[in-house]
Amino acid sequence: MCRKVLLIGSLLLAYIIGASQIRLPKLISDGMVLQREADLRIWGWALPGEKITLQFQKEVRHTITAENGTWNIHLPKQKAGGPYDMVIAGTNTLTVHDVLVGDVWVCSGQSNMELSMRSLTSKYGDDIAQSENKFIRQFDVPKKYFFDKEQKDLVSGSWQAADPQSILRFSAVAYYFARELYQRYKIPIGIINATLGGSRAESWMSEEALKPFANLYEDGLKFKDSLYVAKVISDDRNRAADWYSKLRTSDAGYQDPLGSWTKPDYDDSSWEEMMIPGFWTKDKLGPINGSVWYRKFFEVPSSMIGKTVRLPFGNIVDADSVFINGVFVGAMFTQYIPRSYTIPAGLLKTGKNLIAVRIVSPAGKGGFVPDKEYTIVDGTNKIDLSGMWKYRLGSEMPPLQGPTFIQWKPTGLYKGMIAPILPYVIKGVLWYQGEANVGRHLEHNTLFPALIQCWREKWNIGDFPFLWVQLPNFNEPQKEPSEGGWASFRESQTNALSVPNTGMAVTIDIGEWNDIHPINKKDVGIRLALVAQHFVYGDKKIVYSGPTYKCMKIKGKQVILSFDHIGSGMYSKGDTNLNYFSIAGKDKKFQWAKAVIKNNKIVVWSDQIDHPVAVRYAWADDPEGANLYNKEGLPARPFRTDKF
Repeated sequence: MCRKVLLIGSLLLAYIIGASQIRLPKLISDGMVLQREADLRIWGWALPGEKITLQFQKEVRHTITAENGTWNIHLPKQKAGGPYDMVIAGTNTLTVHDVLVGDVWVCSGQSNMELSMRSLTSKYGDDIAQSENKFIRQFDVPKKYFFDKEQKDLVSGSWQAADPQSILRFSAVAYYFARELYQRYKIPIGIINATLGGSRAESWMSEEALKPFANLYEDGLKFKDSLYVAKVISDDRNRAADWYSKLRTSDAGYQDPLGSWTKPDYDDSSWEEMMIPGFWTKDKLGPINGSVWYRKFFEVPSSMIGKTVRLPFGNIVDADSVFINGVFVGAMFTQYIPRSYTIPAGLLKTGKNLIAVRIVSPAGKGGFVPDKEYTIVDGTNKIDLSGMWKYRLGSEMPPLQGPTFIQWKPTGLYKGMIAPILPYVIKGVLWYQGEANVGRHLEHNTLFPALIQCWREKWNIGDFPFLWVQLPNFNEPQKEPSEGGWASFRESQTNALSVPNTGMAVTIDIGEWNDIHPINKKDVGIRLALVAQHFVYGDKKIVYSGPTYKCMKIKGKQVILSFDHIGSGMYSKGDTNLNYFSIAGKDKKFQWAKAVIKNNKIVVWSDQIDHPVAVRYAWADDPEGANLYNKEGLPARPFRTDKF
């Protein structure tokens, strides 16, 4: 009995001691970057009434844990520098090592901010190899959503300094932004990467902020019911599993001896032919869903043999599995990530080789995205894989109903990814989001400013800088002036500049008509850095923007436009003629116009319109050929003078 009592007592004592241990949030950890020249907040948890002492550089601060088990300590403003140690002591003592003081930027939004350097190795390989910099660090916020309540801490996460391995997980936009700032100011830069592909603006907002948007607010409330969420997830999972199971069992490519369609000796003489890249909706197959198999023979020079070579393989809608000479070399299960596979040494042989690809399209069109690179390269040689391919239908299936995407529902990402980091003092926010809200530009005119206000109120450090990326060009170019949902959405992003202490980087020239994830992320980061240098770091001589429309004057048949941010002057890039100006008369119908630069203004006219009333520039989803720039190389912001 005594032994049992002693054992219970020992366990109880161990529990009490364990419960009283100081615990820190995931953000306050080795390698963290603290915000310079700001009143800092350090917080954590311990037993109620526990005395906490914090020592950082010459500062020593004390506090007592509150009844709810939380403690907070404020530190005075710190100058940029480090590395330092931070010691936090109570019942136990914790030391946070390698702490830097610099500028901390939260980088948030959807997939174009999320897109990592790993996905861009074929484009930025040299930058990755030279990326080592202990003064640029990222904290990757776990991609978690919650609807029931705002979370107090993250489930995991750590600070990582940039090097050729860790950089692969960095947001590409955020990394190039940070690199620009560090190169200019030599101040440590911390990136808090809170992103999720496909997310909508309302995903990142609190319940209170969404109350004026009744439909969004009510939609978010539904997902506070855990039983409802569980059923939705289960239904989505079962529906997809059933579809893919039926596809597998009905796919003709699996009915023949397994793998035979991927092998060089298979007889494909009865297969149809199709020009690649391209979508099968435009071929004999038409608008079907399911699986389609492709085969192509290609010649390999002897100089490639024995090497590990790369297979940059464009973008494929929707999922693909790739085989070389019957051997599997890679797969991707979403259309939104550029393919870049590796062919291991010894797999290729001199002369004729085979590439086989199985593509699965559960909904919409399927195939190889045009105007992308489909090659095999080894640094010296390049084999072009475009051209005529053999193809055969594996199995036709009814379209798969898409998932609910619970992770994008209102408030979920705010509660799971933003609320836990709110006590951490930051310099500002970089935002790249909007693709998922295109088509809702009227709502976005008020929703986006509400998001900015929500974050500023919740962070409680004043109207910190909030900078964003205006959506780039995307979708097939149109031959005639058109409205364009992306054009209207870009205007709603421009309108948000009326919110104090905000800035916007224009990217209308670095998108891709066929890819919602354009790979040029370096220029996006650089342009955001220019905006920050001007607005945040006080470099007023920096030209941070291309020409922006100021006002118009009608003079007879001509419209004379004035601009701000012309820098050293305006010019037409790559052509003697200015492109993508349209003009309308009293009938409000737009047609292409002539435009010339004259005395730092632009004169626009059409021989067919005697009484012009409005002008538009780059007003389309993809304004192909829009070429108005300032001499500093920054594109003019799309605009319209009308409100038709």
